[in-house]
Amino acid sequence: MILVVDFGGQYNQLIARRIRDLNIYCEVVPYNKALKELENRNNVEGIIFTGGPNSVYEESAPKIEKEIFDKNIPILGLCYGMQIMAYTLKGEVVNAPKEREFGKTEIYTEKSEIFKNLSEKETVWMSHVDRVEKVPEGFEVIAHSKNCPVAAMANVDKKLYALQFHPEVNHSVHGKEMLENFAVNICGAKKDWTMENYAKKAIKEIREKVGDGKVLLALSGGVDSSVTAALLSKAVGEKLTCIFVDHGLMRKNEGDEVEEAFKDSGMHFIRVDAEKRFLEKLSGVTDPERKRKIIGEEFIRVFEEEGQKIKAVDFLAQGTIYPDVIESGLGDSAVIKSHHNVGGLPDFVDFKEIIEPLRMLFKDEVRDLGRELGLADYLVDRQPFPGPGLAIRVMGEITKEKLDILRDADKIFRDELEKAKLKDINQYFAVLTNNRTVGVMGDFRTYDYTLALRAVSTTDFMTADFTRIPWEILDKVSTRIVNEVNHINRIVYDITSKPPATIEWE
Repeated sequence: MILVVDFGGQYNQLIARRIRDLNIYCEVVPYNKALKELENRNNVEGIIFTGGPNSVYEESAPKIEKEIFDKNIPILGLCYGMQIMAYTLKGEVVNAPKEREFGKTEIYTEKSEIFKNLSEKETVWMSHVDRVEKVPEGFEVIAHSKNCPVAAMANVDKKLYALQFHPEVNHSVHGKEMLENFAVNICGAKKDWTMENYAKKAIKEIREKVGDGKVLLALSGGVDSSVTAALLSKAVGEKLTCIFVDHGLMRKNEGDEVEEAFKDSGMHFIRVDAEKRFLEKLSGVTDPERKRKIIGEEFIRVFEEEGQKIKAVDFLAQGTIYPDVIESGLGDSAVIKSHHNVGGLPDFVDFKEIIEPLRMLFKDEVRDLGRELGLADYLVDRQPFPGPGLAIRVMGEITKEKLDILRDADKIFRDELEKAKLKDINQYFAVLTNNRTVGVMGDFRTYDYTLALRAVSTTDFMTADFTRIPWEILDKVSTRIVNEVNHINRIVYDITSKPPATIEWE
């Protein structure tokens, strides 16, 4: 088992994902709890210090106890993790803004176990201003770049390694191999972590936690909630009640499809028609964060009411996954935007406890778990859909008319892309902007909405690139929407990647 110590960088959980891709189990812990975690565990085979936004000399910068280096456990420091290792072990770290490195960089490596089977020249992803000027006693320099004399260092005897770059991102061409060299060759970790094992462990833990209690789950029919339902069903059976809150913010015909998929599944399935209630609460609201908070609070209120009807509901289950937690802020990580799963919970919830069995899984792992649990492919392979639904794909105030416009346009876009069977496209949807523009249809002037189309390619939804959809397909989509959907007279295509943008517009 590899322990990933989080120092506050936004994409640190990518490291965990890369290690898990190797079928090696790992967990992420905040830096200020790392030593305690080690004292409470006897199965940690290696430690990885992540990157972070701070300088080691800042008063508020996260630090690490020196005792962690005396545990005889291999450690790999990445970026800030390298700097804090050098700083703690009495090396020298300097601020070098004139020699800073951002982006793809060539490094020149020395013979080292962490660079085993790699070339002397490697392309990696740098993102730093501070750097190590002098390595601690017992360390040697094992890589350098044009502007960074210590791009990597190692104390072979103590199995301490550090890289100034980010092997976890795809831009580091052989970053995965470096992480594998550390985890397997240096730490001796076994590749025995599978979804089968995870499912067995999760089911056991849920049973122990729930006991004789009853569980209430919001079932949207999306990947996360469907897998959560399947996992909970196997764990607690009839103690689970699944409530589908039809808030009127779903895609076209989706409410009926969800009911059809789950009504005969053996679960306690309840559909609640709450469209009017949600639209009244959202009336006049334009700020996206307020939309999310209102929707999150209203979801909980509906659950409370339904739970009272069922009687003796002890637990509220949610399909929260790692990206939800990361983008809402984990520990000292910066908050980008709140997710309804983790950021919209009211202070008072009329349940004993929240259960989030997928909280430690990435999206692709959730799909793998769904297949392991026997869910149908059409459920497991559905595209991500935000909990607040179309509320964050309608810019400005939300009305039923605008939702219906978006539903029709989005259906056309999705249908045409499914017909085209494009490869390497992972999520696509339409956004109804709040901008109206002048157009001409027939002999008449129009002043209608602009619709944005969004499609991205990604492996983990942490980063994403916009999809290069062929022009002839976009042309067909645009023509159909303008001719078949009222009140839209202009179509634009979003060509922004993540970062700097997020996948959703709000």
